[in-house]
Amino acid sequence: MSQNYKFAQHTKCEYFPCHKGVDESAFNCLFCYCPLYMLKDECGGNFVMNNGIKDCSGCTKPHRPGGYEFVMGKIGLVIERGSDF
Repeated sequence: MSQNYKFAQHTKCEYFPCHKGVDESAFNCLFCYCPLYMLKDECGGNFVMNNGIKDCSGCTKPHRPGGYEFVMGKIGLVIERGSDF
């Protein structure tokens, strides 16, 4: 069974690659905007807070191999938190 839906790459994007430290041939752009951002400190990524703003520029988890599984493993929490609004 094909699993092509787990990977997308946009090498013509002016920001590609937007994060350093991931092999460009394996860089996954699928989660260009990380759906885990709203989880704040529960996202599991490598972020820092700058003047009260979450800075994810040092996080490569959604863009590495296995990133799809990482994000989808936490998407239930995103859905749960979204229903709180």
